[in-house]
Amino acid sequence: MYPTIQFIHSYWAYLVLIVLFIASVNAIVGYASNKEYGATNFRLALFTLINSHIQLLIGLVLYFVTPYFQAFSEVGMGGVMKDATLRLYNVEHPLIMIIAVVLITIGYSKHKSKLTSKPKFKILAIFYTIALILMLSRIPWSAWF
Repeated sequence: MYPTIQFIHSYWAYLVLIVLFIASVNAIVGYASNKEYGATNFRLALFTLINSHIQLLIGLVLYFVTPYFQAFSEVGMGGVMKDATLRLYNVEHPLIMIIAVVLITIGYSKHKSKLTSKPKFKILAIFYTIALILMLSRIPWSAWF
């Protein structure tokens, strides 16, 4: 079960990063060029939200079936925090990714309450770009396919 979930999680991450990058660039360009916020922009923001939440759910399942999770019972929290690899997989990656998905969710929710295009793009640009930067900072690049 673990290899299958890891495979899905790894490859779904490509989709999440690509869509989040496109949504971030779209929001920045829309804000900078005073474009009108339309249905396509809304769908892109929503698609980004949905994909990130699916990735979060897959990641949560993976977190509890991964061999790294057993390190908590074997070496304790102190041992996990002393080992860079265990700390990345057990603490840093999950925590930062959850924060990134929360930022995407907040950005999506806040942009819906804005009435004009410029504030909508601004909210999406800020929250989605910060989420993208956070995600890129905690991807275990050495283990990624």
